[in-house]
Amino acid sequence: MSYSCILWDVDGTIADASAGILPRLRQVFASYGLPEPDVDALSQWIGPPMLESFQIRAGMPLDQAQEAVARYRALAAADGYAASVDIYPGVADVLRAVHAAGIPQATASTKPENQVQAILDHYGLTPMFTAISGARVGEVGNADGKSFVIAQALERLTAAGVDTSRPVLIGDRHHDIDGAADHGIPVIFSEWGFGHADEADGAVLRVADADELHRALLG
Repeated sequence: MSYSCILWDVDGTIADASAGILPRLRQVFASYGLPEPDVDALSQWIGPPMLESFQIRAGMPLDQAQEAVARYRALAAADGYAASVDIYPGVADVLRAVHAAGIPQATASTKPENQVQAILDHYGLTPMFTAISGARVGEVGNADGKSFVIAQALERLTAAGVDTSRPVLIGDRHHDIDGAADHGIPVIFSEWGFGHADEADGAVLRVADADELHRALLG
């Protein structure tokens, strides 16, 4: 199937930011006197909205979870948003190939939008995107979930004159599939990310690496 536009999750799909995310999470846990989860448990924090994770995974009430997110974001700002971030092998090539083929692209990430922008700028990938969509900077709430950032991406693409009638989202967590379902959008599941295999349920396709993704999008 040919797609009129492509939406991208960022953490676990384009970028591996775990080298920065995990130490910051450990610092936040320590600041509350919480025990540190093991590496596998911590990796499940990467991708979903962090406010949700502090509530569900750490058992914090909303006000404390909002404070914890603010602490985490302060650490990220101090580190530099693009620090300790790698682009997954071959993904930049896919982004460039899709752009060269004339298919508009947008991010749809629950990462704060300024952080998404910093990563793309750092790696010279910003020109590949017609629209950048992330969580609202300065907002710490449950409203900026995957469904919100997808809607925002579609609105920005439409405003840029893009045909959004046949979009597809590429992501690695069940949040991507659930959020896309709110808009009737199919999902290609990136197996190199942080999601467990069962999180791919509902995806139209699973891809093991960037080469498979390239073939899925461009043949």
